[in-house]
Amino acid sequence: MKNLAGTILIALGLTALLLSSCGRHHQKNVPELNTDSLFIELGKDKIERCIANTEKAFNEMRKTQGLNGAVLYAEGGKILFRKAYGWRNLVRPKDSIQIDDQFQLASVSKMFTAEAIMLLHFQGKLDYDDQLTKYIPEFPYEGITIRHLLNHRSGLSRYEVLADEQWPDRCVPLRNEDVIKLYGTHLPDPYNQPDITFHYTNVNYVLLASVIERISGQHFEDFMQENVFAPLGMDHSYIYNLRDVDRLKTYVETDVQGHDMLRKGARRAQDDYLNGVVGDKVMYSTVDDLYKFHLALQYNTFLPDTIQREAFIPGSPTWIKGENYGFGWRMSDKHPGVRYHFGWWKGYRTYFIRDMEQDRVLIILTNTDAGVSGESLWEFFNDPAAQIPAASINPALGFD
Repeated sequence: MKNLAGTILIALGLTALLLSSCGRHHQKNVPELNTDSLFIELGKDKIERCIANTEKAFNEMRKTQGLNGAVLYAEGGKILFRKAYGWRNLVRPKDSIQIDDQFQLASVSKMFTAEAIMLLHFQGKLDYDDQLTKYIPEFPYEGITIRHLLNHRSGLSRYEVLADEQWPDRCVPLRNEDVIKLYGTHLPDPYNQPDITFHYTNVNYVLLASVIERISGQHFEDFMQENVFAPLGMDHSYIYNLRDVDRLKTYVETDVQGHDMLRKGARRAQDDYLNGVVGDKVMYSTVDDLYKFHLALQYNTFLPDTIQREAFIPGSPTWIKGENYGFGWRMSDKHPGVRYHFGWWKGYRTYFIRDMEQDRVLIILTNTDAGVSGESLWEFFNDPAAQIPAASINPALGFD
């Protein structure tokens, strides 16, 4: 930054010298120095180095960790790096992954469920402190609010364990209404009473999806398409559903297959009876659509700031091992100003990291259960070499 400032001062000094000369001589044939172009060129050099460092980092992850998927990195509203790596089907590596391919988001889906709940709140159709039983009266646990579900403070036990024990046929999809019935029939002990502590469990977001259905009178996937994806221009996003499926097929019908990485090599991940449950996972999207979502959050073009900001506020007074949770977003005391979520489900790993203070975002979608290490992602994201100095940003650069 000192070198940049020195160069700029020299350039401005030369400009002043030329202008003072103009005052003593005729104006004819005096060359013009465009200082704006100087700023742009200096910024361009910084940005090109940032792009080169970013590509180097992800090429290394491809080489050493087998990164297989799509990557998008942007800063200040400009996409700086956007690249696809690897194969759609690792068992038969024929078709390369394309940058606009759709991946299952796993738990990154939760931020969209939370966004839909906030939309209903903005429309005056629910309050965060409403009791869950106001919308699902047959649910057998008292004292749980919408806010408790959003912040993972309900105390409920995992629905996956309950279903593994009680669902009779794993070739038949389990759905949200079935989850509610299983809790009502078997009354599994909760981990703790509501609002005692933060405890991440997927059933919270399953129940939120059911609340959306009860309020709207629509299937969750239809509500999301009409009220979230379409308004945001997320034309390549959808909620996978098994609503009209009686028995599972072996594999999900999608171009980009999920894979379990075994010692013997890659194995295609099979469809699962839990994929009939929505709200906590099974959203499919692209890096470009997720970037559109980031922009809507960053510049408050979907919900007003007064509503949107609550998604990023820590929901628990006590941070557990330095971690906390807002409405669909994780936060860590190791990364102030950053909100993020990772996902892992049935052959997919996904990563969405937003530095809200510096307007930086990293989105990685992969189709293996190995993905890439969180440590290497944070190392990249916190590396100054991957960041553009504020003085370098100029809208005239036109990087896309």
